[in-house]
Amino acid sequence: MKQVEERYISLLTDFGFKRIFGTAMNKDLLICFLNSLFNGRQVVKDVSYLNPEHVGDVYTDRRAIFDVYCEGENGEKFIVEMQNAYQTYFKDRA
Repeated sequence: MKQVEERYISLLTDFGFKRIFGTAMNKDLLICFLNSLFNGRQVVKDVSYLNPEHVGDVYTDRRAIFDVYCEGENGEKFIVEMQNAYQTYFKDRA
């Protein structure tokens, strides 16, 4: 019997996060995952996949990439972004 080499996708990379959670097929999985991370402090009711890249109006504005647009149980809108590297202006955006 031939042994099969296993491969894993890291959810800590942009590619891995979007590959697993960035499809409508895995929408319920993403909502469940986010709600488990928030642990009751926030409840995600729905997520949508819109254009993730937003560029500022002027050259000095920073570009932002949002991974997931969420709607909470009370209708509030917020974003979830995968961040695994140091970014100088991350605190300003958070």
